[in-house]
Amino acid sequence: MVSGDLDRVLAWRNHPDVRRYMYSSHEIAPEEHKHWFERAQKEQGVSLLVYELDGIPCGFVNISETRWPAIADWGFYLAPNARSGTGRGLGQAALRHAFGTMSLHKLCGQAIGFNERSIRFHRALGFTLEGTLRDQFFDGEQYHDIVCFGILASEWQNSNS
Repeated sequence: MVSGDLDRVLAWRNHPDVRRYMYSSHEIAPEEHKHWFERAQKEQGVSLLVYELDGIPCGFVNISETRWPAIADWGFYLAPNARSGTGRGLGQAALRHAFGTMSLHKLCGQAIGFNERSIRFHRALGFTLEGTLRDQFFDGEQYHDIVCFGILASEWQNSNS
């Protein structure tokens, strides 16, 4: 991701179909988005990526080594108008980046319990369900479970050899 992607990625992130599945579901102002991008660019072990299909930007991935070396968390979303099947390509490209370029040992993901699509997506990519944090997230009206996933480099390599 480069600064020229800011407006596009912000529009995707602020779309109601994307926002509703985020921990922070408020509409993000351009200045807040710009500050987030500037901070993230300075952090070691953070990859902000725009996924392109046939040269057309259609998704965003954030991979962050934040706790221990070679273990990272990821987040992602597609452009609201992305064609069917785009998510699979985004996921595979993100895993190649995580385990190839970044040489990670493990990639972790989370989904809010009502986000069945994300839960199915993680499983389809080979992630293992590692647990459920019960009533972990309050959206301002009610509590929701957080479903936790992980995939090891060795698991990803075995499924792609």
